Amino acid sequence: MPLDTPRRLALFDLDNTLLNGDSDHAFGEYLIDKGLVDAEAHRAANDRFYQDYVQNRLDIHAYVQFTLGPVLPLPAAELQALISDYAEAVIRSMVTDQALELVHSHKEAGDYCAIITATNALLTTLLATDLEQADGRLTGKIAGIPCFQQGKVAKLQQWLMTIGEQEGIGQQHSIFYSDSSNDLPLLEWSTEPVVVNPDAKLARIAEQNQWRRLDLHKS
Repeated sequence: MPLDTPRRLALFDLDNTLLNGDSDHAFGEYLIDKGLVDAEAHRAANDRFYQDYVQNRLDIHAYVQFTLGPVLPLPAAELQALISDYAEAVIRSMVTDQALELVHSHKEAGDYCAIITATNALLTTLLATDLEQADGRLTGKIAGIPCFQQGKVAKLQQWLMTIGEQEGIGQQHSIFYSDSSNDLPLLEWSTEPVVVNPDAKLARIAEQNQWRRLDLHKS
């Protein structure tokens, strides 16, 4: 049954928003540190993909194949152990006190909190880019709609059709935090867009639209 009073839907981008860094790019560096890839070639490609993302021209299908390629041959248990080690060794240090305080403030207010990210679902377990599997193994391809640019809106709308009425949440009472101009479709979709340490393009658009701005990465 829907709730009598609609809850605010609080949406958070992950990389460079809640995290002080990019988890996809950091995974490439992690693979280099572990000796699982050729350092020079992998770093060059990893940096090139990241610049494509910054410039709003990323081919996300090619990027996911690049990101997953080195780990696809690993047995499932070994892959899970690798991801767990990566999360502990790399991701934990990217979480800032300011970001945690922001999420806690929304939870204390009774808001429904969700992270929505273009990062693939191997590295995250949220509203993310889902991955294709065949015979129980990852293929390196994306399943369904990438959770990226306009696809974030489409994925969120699909998700809301499943859980929105039950949880009393929807577009009409929503707030979204992001650092990236790639997220303009979802920022414009939400009723309260907030930019967090924005890229140059998003900073200009936010100023023009008088969107609220936060810094979650203060030392």
